Amino acid sequence: MIPPKTKNTVNAVKKVTKKVTKAAKKNAKKIIKKAAERELVSFDFAVKYLLRGKSDYVVLSGFLSELMGKKIEVTGILESESNKADINDKTTRVDLKAQISNGELAVFEIQFLREFDFFGKVLSGVSHAVTEQVKIGGVYNIKKVYSINIAYFDFNVKREYLFTGKFNGFHGVHYKDELISFAQARTPKSKKLFDIHPEYYLILPRMFDEKLRNRFDEWVYILKNSAARDDFKAAGIKEAKTKLDYLRMPPEKKKEYERYMENVRSATSAILTAEGEGIQKGLRKGLREGRQEGLREGRQKGLRDGLREGMRRGKTLERTGNIKNMHEVGVPVAQIAKGFKLTEKEVGHILCLPPAKNRAPRKNAKKANLVFTAKTRE
Repeated sequence: MIPPKTKNTVNAVKKVTKKVTKAAKKNAKKIIKKAAERELVSFDFAVKYLLRGKSDYVVLSGFLSELMGKKIEVTGILESESNKADINDKTTRVDLKAQISNGELAVFEIQFLREFDFFGKVLSGVSHAVTEQVKIGGVYNIKKVYSINIAYFDFNVKREYLFTGKFNGFHGVHYKDELISFAQARTPKSKKLFDIHPEYYLILPRMFDEKLRNRFDEWVYILKNSAARDDFKAAGIKEAKTKLDYLRMPPEKKKEYERYMENVRSATSAILTAEGEGIQKGLRKGLREGRQEGLREGRQKGLRDGLREGMRRGKTLERTGNIKNMHEVGVPVAQIAKGFKLTEKEVGHILCLPPAKNRAPRKNAKKANLVFTAKTRE
């Protein structure tokens, strides 16, 4: 018969083992579920070459809806000189202009490599989208433009991967509570006002830590990994899994995609190589110039220090000569020390006299004392 104490211990061990086994199974399911994902073509390739038909608008509509937090419907793709497709293009810049709900526009800009005028391009794209709405001799019936910018390079940010920029109207300078919205009516008789100032979004997929905080993060996951997990439920992703599935692509489309990605890799490699060589040249030049500058500064410092030391020694020699002259004419050591703000011991050391002689008055001491006093008063 098992003692009660031992029996309780065995039961406790069984319970713990059961909990551990259950937790292990649960974690294993999570790992399996996380690993189950589908390889997709890169979003930039899809935007430039695949998502052009009406049946594809649902993918872009889902992306924009999750990004803006409201229902967005893409109604058309607007072609222009800036977004015509060219499979041999190696500029690593992709853009697309789509017409959305209420006649508004969404301009996509996808950039892989850092360029100093990146935001200038963003502003130019938005400006074109605005000015193209105005016909010669017509009214300024402007529709709002949304600028969607996806950048695969570093902006020196620490953690954030999604930014937004929006003009919030004209604020009073003297009366802070007064505000004029940047909005206007669509027709002279309409009283409903529409915000017409562009709105900007900046997405940095490489900064994404893959923690899903909301449904748009599922899209950011796709932007970063070119893959979609089976548990993703954001708008448009279900259709994206089908339309952008790499394995389902026809052989000729696969070749186009591979050539496109090779162009992107080639351009990236060229830029990174140039940057690396530039850094090395800069380091060598900086080291060389630094040495030269150091030598120049060293010479100048040496001259300054030498001049300062020479002046100090000159003053010391002059003081020593004056002390000796005064002592020769009989000025007491105490009086000399007081006049030069030294101790009697320091004066005695300068005169090379024994301590006993330091205080001994010399001939004409009284006369010399008067002379010294008069000089110090002057």
